[in-house]
Amino acid sequence: MSDITLNNEQKEFIKDIKEKIRESQYNALKSVNRELINLYWEMGKIIHSKQKENWGKSIVKTLSEELQKEFPGIKGFSVSNLWNMSQFYNEYNSHEKLEPLVREISWTKNIVIMKKCKDSQMREFYILATKKFGWTKNILIH
Repeated sequence: MSDITLNNEQKEFIKDIKEKIRESQYNALKSVNRELINLYWEMGKIIHSKQKENWGKSIVKTLSEELQKEFPGIKGFSVSNLWNMSQFYNEYNSHEKLEPLVREISWTKNIVIMKKCKDSQMREFYILATKKFGWTKNILIH
């Protein structure tokens, strides 16, 4: 720490800069999350459509293996997560009200809500509450 004594105006200036940095970091995280949800939505849409064309289930396993080889160290391309993407798309694509909301919370929280809540009203409640109150995955599970 510096030995300089700051006046109130200088303290306020520093406080404002710190707040701008925090806000920018938060906005960057929200943007990354939105892009990840968009990617998973599109992947789920494609997997879902291929399954409707009677492609076998083994293609998802093959896709998982290929993606993990191509993108080592990037999590999210397990067989179970690819199936979650397909279910995610299938569950939300016809719900105009919910579709934009799912992009407001993390993938993990979306999966918990999707698996635990079976109707759209309950899902909407938990998505909005998670966003408003910052609920964690553990709070949602319980």
